[in-house]
Amino acid sequence: MDYMIVKWLHILSSTFLFGTGIGSAFYMLFTSLSRDVRAIAVVSRHVVLADWIFTTTTIIVQPVTGLYMIYLAGYPLTSAWIAWSFALYFFAGACWLPVVWMQLRMRDMAQVAARDGTELPPLYWRYLRFWVLLGIPAFFALVIIFWLMVAKPV
Repeated sequence: MDYMIVKWLHILSSTFLFGTGIGSAFYMLFTSLSRDVRAIAVVSRHVVLADWIFTTTTIIVQPVTGLYMIYLAGYPLTSAWIAWSFALYFFAGACWLPVVWMQLRMRDMAQVAARDGTELPPLYWRYLRFWVLLGIPAFFALVIIFWLMVAKPV
């Protein structure tokens, strides 16, 4: 029973991680492309909040539950699918950390522009480009991890 509960928590948290990531990215990107400064200010504030509430929580839960399931199931840590899962997870995390930093600055720039009734500065758009460039490989890394979790190839 322990294994099923941990597996359920692992799947649930991976769903929150992936869902929050793809949903936040969609709204942040398309709201930014609208160039509606007030909407960007609101959405970027909510994206940052969602990252703190959901993404930060799940990035902790995922390895804890994953390692516990590995232990309970008796899988060797040297299994290729486990090693690849952790490598891709750390890669996605390495992409996510600068994205969070940029999101905080983008949120602040949007808040100031909305308050002052001005356009977003060029730095916002530069950060948005890097934000997208880092989000794409992180997204594909998580998709591959999902496949590895389900298929568990030898």
